[in-house]
Amino acid sequence: MKALTITGYSTALFSTWYFVEELGLLLDAGDGVSATLLQKSRKISHVFISHADRDHLTGLLQLNQLNARDGFPVICYPRDGGSYPALEAFTKRFDPHVSGTVWMPVAPGDEIRIKEDILVVPLRNEHVRAAPDVVRSLGYKILQTRRKLRPELAGLTQEDIRRIGMEQGKEKTTIEVRRNILCYSGDTPVASPDTWQDAEILIHEATFLGGDEVIEHPSYKNLHSRLEEVIEMVSATNVQQLVLGHFSSRYTPEQIDQSIRQLCDRYALNIPVFRVLPGQTVRDILRGAPVNR
Repeated sequence: MKALTITGYSTALFSTWYFVEELGLLLDAGDGVSATLLQKSRKISHVFISHADRDHLTGLLQLNQLNARDGFPVICYPRDGGSYPALEAFTKRFDPHVSGTVWMPVAPGDEIRIKEDILVVPLRNEHVRAAPDVVRSLGYKILQTRRKLRPELAGLTQEDIRRIGMEQGKEKTTIEVRRNILCYSGDTPVASPDTWQDAEILIHEATFLGGDEVIEHPSYKNLHSRLEEVIEMVSATNVQQLVLGHFSSRYTPEQIDQSIRQLCDRYALNIPVFRVLPGQTVRDILRGAPVNR
């Protein structure tokens, strides 16, 4: 797969969304997504919502009103969030023509195939405090899949392999190989590095820069990350590219960039690091200049 074109806006408390153009995929749906993407919003076939904070989902109304058709978009959301069924019912009353939209509750362990070779896997995070069996906040892992000849058949002729496939089924001749092309943390405190291992791209929140700042949402007490914790965690992984967003608007661009550079030096993080600054939409994020280069 060629390099992904990712456009996004992410400012803590106000709005967060990331559009992956080649996959027709929207990660969260905060205000302004349709007004920014305009006709490109029609490419969106699947929306994955991380949690029910309004800055991550209020753009759904306009997106759905403009683009609903039979079977699309498919809106995937954390299984136990009560806001989503209410929002679905409201939209269908308010705009009857959106009745073809699919609303799909998802949870860790699910696999949602959005293209023939693309799977999305939900990951539990701890942004919203909940019992272990309650799913209210998620990150997502996007995997590209392909079929590969089973190693034990490597020495056989094409005719022998074809015969086994005809007699026993194609599943007996190949195995599925999965490539971790993109991960999205959603809002969350920092998780174990193993969570993001092998990700070619990681989009991670970094609401606060560090120090003694609280990492809770001031109203709802939901948990967030500090930039230093994120950089330290990623330095212990083999993530290839890092996109940082959801910074608090209390910080200036200069403060954010300086902190990223200092922390990359401190933790010897040499991969390209990009950022979405407060109040700014960034188009084709990965084509920009990394902050730490």
